[in-house]
Amino acid sequence: MKLWQKDSSAVNHIIENFTVGRDKEFDLVLAEFDVLGSIAHVTMLGQTGLMSKEEADTAVQGLKQILKEIKDSGFKIEDGMEDVHSQVEWMLTQRIGEAGKKIHSGRSRNDQVAVDVKLYLRAEILKIRDEVKSLFNLLINLSEKHKEVLLPGYTHLQIAMPSSFGLWFGAYAESLVDDTEFLAAAYHVANKNPLGSGAGYGSSFPLNRTTTTSLLGFGSLNHNSVYAQMTRGKTEKLTAMALSTVAATLSKLAMDCCLYMNQNFGFISFPDELTTGSSIMPHKKNPDVFELVRARCNRIQSVPNELTLLINNLPSGYHRDLQLTKEILFPSIEELKACLQMTQLMLSNIKVKDHILDDEKYRYLFSVEAVNQLVNKGIPFRDAYRQVGNEIEKGQFHFDYKKELHHTHEGSIGNLCNDKIQAEMELVLTKFR
Repeated sequence: MKLWQKDSSAVNHIIENFTVGRDKEFDLVLAEFDVLGSIAHVTMLGQTGLMSKEEADTAVQGLKQILKEIKDSGFKIEDGMEDVHSQVEWMLTQRIGEAGKKIHSGRSRNDQVAVDVKLYLRAEILKIRDEVKSLFNLLINLSEKHKEVLLPGYTHLQIAMPSSFGLWFGAYAESLVDDTEFLAAAYHVANKNPLGSGAGYGSSFPLNRTTTTSLLGFGSLNHNSVYAQMTRGKTEKLTAMALSTVAATLSKLAMDCCLYMNQNFGFISFPDELTTGSSIMPHKKNPDVFELVRARCNRIQSVPNELTLLINNLPSGYHRDLQLTKEILFPSIEELKACLQMTQLMLSNIKVKDHILDDEKYRYLFSVEAVNQLVNKGIPFRDAYRQVGNEIEKGQFHFDYKKELHHTHEGSIGNLCNDKIQAEMELVLTKFR
């Protein structure tokens, strides 16, 4: 059954298979939201007189039963059904009769997909926000717990200056604050109602789009019906950009963990059950989880570009190209949630090494401290720099500096500002209405 099919029309099965593609697979993901959109639309039709109150009430009850079946995993798109919209309308009509045929009044499938996708993305952004907040809390706790444990800092992968685990964990916590800003922006765009735009040019029916906006809990309308359709692809791309910022943070953190687990670093370790071994090397404890988090998050970062290439030269109005946004974006949402969860699992079991900087190979980490100490005695910085540099050139035994740190400014080893970072996160979270 196809919503557009007339009695005499028939489509070559090869064409049908090609045009449908993987759409049914992703329509199952949208099924719950499709029914929610229909419940709001039918309620509005009953209020505006486009359906009688009795018909609307009957249809809403039938739709609620279908929604329950979806949540109980008892829903499927049957063979011969083109999409989720066809399946829901057919099921409803079979159960309540002629009233089921009226629920499409004032709607287009483009209309339905637009609202389904926005409802889905809005819900998924909130789930990702919650996972990000959980990881953020863990990182802040780890930062506080290990703030006294020093760690080498690197530039160009060369030892540079002293750092700390408090500084390291806190850096990734603050990175997630900015990432959450992107999620909030994507949520704001997804939280606008396109329902009632029809095929992109409105309807001659006296629809009440304000009512459906309220019923679906949207923050506001996509007011212009043409633009409501133009948000297809754009909303997905903006969401993908938000996902990619979170993925970038996870990827960098995963890379750090891969390095720091390496025996040549040896800064952190994990229980055996969270690492993997080698088929021939019995000593191996491989960071497979972090390697896959890195790889998957790097792939997620490519999604905005893939969506750009898909939608970049489309004129206004609906185009079938937009069907493919689902198979590009939806799997990446699931992958990001999995990466967030696995990162939390790993970091919940991390063990950090103490007294790392006691090793003589880290002696030169304190060269800047030595320069600053001379400056504090009144020696011009450039002269102090030259003096310490000459000592280092002569060999390590000519450079002697007590490994003491006095970092007090905001955001330094001795003043992590984690309370300020937490306050920033709480402020960003208020942007999700």
